[in-house]
Amino acid sequence: MTLLEFKFPRGAWRAAAGALALLSLGGCAAFVVGGAVGTAMVVTDRRTAGVQLEDQNIELKSLTRIREAVGDRGHVSATSYNRMVLLTGEVSSEADRSAVEQAITRIENVRSTVNELAVMGASSMTARSNDTILTSKVKASFIDAKDLHAGALKVVTERGVVYLMGRVTEREADRATDLARGVPGVQKVVKVFEILTEAELAALGSENKK
Repeated sequence: MTLLEFKFPRGAWRAAAGALALLSLGGCAAFVVGGAVGTAMVVTDRRTAGVQLEDQNIELKSLTRIREAVGDRGHVSATSYNRMVLLTGEVSSEADRSAVEQAITRIENVRSTVNELAVMGASSMTARSNDTILTSKVKASFIDAKDLHAGALKVVTERGVVYLMGRVTEREADRATDLARGVPGVQKVVKVFEILTEAELAALGSENKK
């Protein structure tokens, strides 16, 4: 069974779609939930099970490191995908922005960081709620697309800016970006992808057969 040939048990795809639409907190380990849906999401995720666990641990450790670095002087989220950490949110100064990045870089197993923190006042609860809704809508657009594998993509939204993560081909990256741009309310789309060649994607499918 390859990544592209995986078939859900009867009724599981609908449950997966609902779960994906509801999973919206950027700092959460998206697409991994309990039961049959959880099994389906692990299979369609292009990270190994071990790396998925590492990403969850990195995000948990990030909570402590961010608190130690800036306390309550901002609103910071850390999202790890394949051990690359995306930092989003707002901090009060350039010094805090650098301090957060340095703190995250020192976490064990972190491969790289993408610092998208803005130096400005913290976003309002209304803005964060809107971001949550946008994330759900973008995920839903991926699920509806027949030529994308939603489980290979991760969505983070901050102040209307959508960040896309995942291990994808150039074609998939462009397709996902176009879909996200078409969601009403999205201000901008930023690609934070790890690009695979078609050969590398095929190799991932072969590894999954073993």
